[in-house]
Amino acid sequence: MTVQEASERARLLAELDVRNIIHPHTTIGAPAEPLIIERAEGAVLWDDTGKSYVDGTCGLWQCPVGHGRAELAAAAAEQIGRLEFYSSFGDYANEPSILLADRLLRLAPPGLRKVFFTNGGSEGNETAIKLARLAWYNAGKPDRNVILARTGGYHGMGGGSLAATGIDALHEGFGPLLSGVEFVGKPHGLEHGDDATCILVAELEQRIAEIGPERIAAFVAEPVLGVGGMVPPPPGYWPRVQEVLRRHGILLIVDEIVTAFGRIGHWFASEHYGIEPDMIVTAKGISSGYIPMGAVLVGERVLRLADGAAFRHGFTYNGHPVGAAVALANIDILEREGLLDRAKEVGAAIRAGLEPLAELEHVREVRGVGLMLGVELDRDAASVQAGARRDGLIVRAAGTNIIISPPLVISDEQARTLVRVVREHVTAAGSRPAP
Repeated sequence: MTVQEASERARLLAELDVRNIIHPHTTIGAPAEPLIIERAEGAVLWDDTGKSYVDGTCGLWQCPVGHGRAELAAAAAEQIGRLEFYSSFGDYANEPSILLADRLLRLAPPGLRKVFFTNGGSEGNETAIKLARLAWYNAGKPDRNVILARTGGYHGMGGGSLAATGIDALHEGFGPLLSGVEFVGKPHGLEHGDDATCILVAELEQRIAEIGPERIAAFVAEPVLGVGGMVPPPPGYWPRVQEVLRRHGILLIVDEIVTAFGRIGHWFASEHYGIEPDMIVTAKGISSGYIPMGAVLVGERVLRLADGAAFRHGFTYNGHPVGAAVALANIDILEREGLLDRAKEVGAAIRAGLEPLAELEHVREVRGVGLMLGVELDRDAASVQAGARRDGLIVRAAGTNIIISPPLVISDEQARTLVRVVREHVTAAGSRPAP
């Protein structure tokens, strides 16, 4: 294909995109010119003009082993050749999903005993919320159905998962959502100071008392806020929160859609923070995004409460054999290449490179754990995202936050490029007036 032909093809694709597609999180009737990603390898993306970008977001956190892994393509092709799909409803099963469930439970924190497969994170949180309510219903406590969530938390775009998402802008215009969801404060040390953990735990105790512990089914939370700004909890937060929940008999749903499979240097962030979940919801990194796949890991307490209950719930592609085969191969790569340790190492280097930004007047905080990093400004961060993209780096602006979450395979040189470009454009953002 000549340069002229390639240019014409790119123009036609962009025209078709604008004409025909509604993209997630865009304004209807005001489509933007698309950035068409044509191919990718490792931590590098190429658009349809041939321009390359360091992938500083992993798309949506989903590709820990990086792009273009031939092993995962081979695993998918082999499984498609044997069995592309069959329902797992009722007593139907397939070998890859059976093996994946066993693998997940051996990697998971102690006490998790069963796996319910999904196609992604929103479905996972829908599942966990319904299962928590069903468990208490089955145990003879149908009024114990309130779901406690956190301001700033993100749990998906379904009816229940969106209701549990503590970001008001995402609720706007959708009418009544799932009822019976209550919120506590955002676990952001910057907003509460040195006594953040004490303040947040006191608030949690107060909300439980106001609602009535006998009415609360479960507390759902991310170990580290993702969309809410890549915010690690303040020191000592999780042990104290967990003690409060256990004392009141409240189930704990840990949303590890972003944090699992090496993102912070552990198979599950629950291990890092000493969390003992009743359920873990995961997706994204389970298959590195090569095939939509997710799972809810269910613990002993939930299984005991729900014993004998009919779980009338499921999705067409539950336990998809191709997704499971790819997930197994993905876990092999994470283990074989030592990528959990790599996340800690390169994450620490990137954070150290970004720390000088904290001295700038318009930067509120530089933070992170493993390869979940954030830079919070006192103004909208969109200019940083746009400037970085022009300079060949993809990062994500979420309000006043720059979110950074590259593949775990990012090279040292690519990590240095990421630091240099982010520093340049965050610094430049200071020349613009704050709102």
